[in-house]
Amino acid sequence: MLIRLVLWTWFLAALIVGRLGLLRNVPGAVLSGLLVGLTGLLLATCFGFPAIRAWVKTIDLRVLVLLHVSRLIGFVFLVLYQRGQLPYALAAPGGWGEIVVAVLALGLVFLPLRASLRRRACIIWNTFGLVEILLLVATAVRLGFTQPWQLLAVRLLPCSMLPTFLVPLIIATHVIIYVRLSAPTETSNSPADAPADA
Repeated sequence: MLIRLVLWTWFLAALIVGRLGLLRNVPGAVLSGLLVGLTGLLLATCFGFPAIRAWVKTIDLRVLVLLHVSRLIGFVFLVLYQRGQLPYALAAPGGWGEIVVAVLALGLVFLPLRASLRRRACIIWNTFGLVEILLLVATAVRLGFTQPWQLLAVRLLPCSMLPTFLVPLIIATHVIIYVRLSAPTETSNSPADAPADA
């Protein structure tokens, strides 16, 4: 219950920051630092507190994977590019990459795969998804320093939710999934070990 309250509070705080346009004039270095700081804080919280660490070890991995369906926000990137509000270097590779990761997440959870195949598929998907989001962040940081005027849309809703909420959550869940898949006691409630007829 406390974890849900914290997540909802964080979400609402990020929403208010975006609604008030508080990121509009923030330097790129500060925005990048905010993203890194939130990601580090989230991981430190997940693995640093025994009660939360225990929850992380028991949450259904399918829930963590399905969270990545939110990466269909890649369609928003493509729309913003068509409107001239995001540069091609960020919107096209990042947009399509996010969409692919989101669709593969759905397949990983719902396709009837054998347990061993599902586990391998989960590792491959998790690696692809993590590399994709890190490349997206790296591109955004580079453009934020060299062409900051092209990234105004990232500082406003709905895209302002990316650095302040969604991207830290996405990166943290990728790390958690790796940790869970490496645990010898991983249970059948994960996409890696779910029954083939589930």
